[in-house]
Amino acid sequence: MADLPTGFWSGWIIVLTVVSLAALLWLTISIYFAADANKKVDPESEPVWDNDLREGSNAPPLWWFWMLLSTLVFSLIYLMLFPGLGSYPGLLNWSQGSRVADSYENFEQNFAEARAEIVATSLAGIQNDLDLMQTAERIYKRECSACHGPDARGQASLFPNLVDVEWQWGSSAEQIEQTIRGGRNANMLAWQAILGDENINQVADYIIQLGDSVSESHAGKLVYDQNCVACHGADGSGNILLGAPSLIDDIWLYGGDLKTVKASIAAGRNGIMPAFAQRLDDAQIKLLVAMLAR
Repeated sequence: MADLPTGFWSGWIIVLTVVSLAALLWLTISIYFAADANKKVDPESEPVWDNDLREGSNAPPLWWFWMLLSTLVFSLIYLMLFPGLGSYPGLLNWSQGSRVADSYENFEQNFAEARAEIVATSLAGIQNDLDLMQTAERIYKRECSACHGPDARGQASLFPNLVDVEWQWGSSAEQIEQTIRGGRNANMLAWQAILGDENINQVADYIIQLGDSVSESHAGKLVYDQNCVACHGADGSGNILLGAPSLIDDIWLYGGDLKTVKASIAAGRNGIMPAFAQRLDDAQIKLLVAMLAR
């Protein structure tokens, strides 16, 4: 079907529509204006059912005719003015796409100045403007709350908290804007096949103790130094440029208990933050940054 020319289907729709309207017009006229429409039937030859039920020969009420005729005329006028006959656009050349384009153009004209003013305003200026911050909260609820929660504290042990002090990719205004515009792709390798159960158990226990005074002779330190330092650093403080989180604070996206840490090391983790550069304009992104960088 996809290989057939679009012109064929357009012509087929036109034929079906015109034939259907013509058939309905013919049926209406034939019922009311046929030569024998009001011809009386001989009572002697007229069929009778159940002793008193006769076929009869009276036409339907005349107002039915005018109603059907008006509907047909309306249909013809509509099909001439608006799309309906295949690919014929109608005399008014109306389409949903053009309506959307016109609406977007009107929006651009009406709000371009206000949006440019927001972009030019400092973050502090936006944060001190109650109306702008309420607008930022509405944008957040519409675009971000489904993942990060209505209070921006994350949820489901999958989406990070946005109100704490540690951000995987950095919490400065510039870094937050980059995250919103371009999105992020985090990739924690699966180490099960490389390390095996024993090494994973040892390095997971070592990581749990990194924030405290862990012994230099801990069995998991050698495994950590050989496999984890490149991303998370020798002291476990992480690397913002790589999106490698700190292992020495109490902030764990997927959970910081021993069992969950083992699962993260063994199976790996893959987090995706979609890019919003094509969805949000500069003013909306600026408002979100002002809200989240407070």
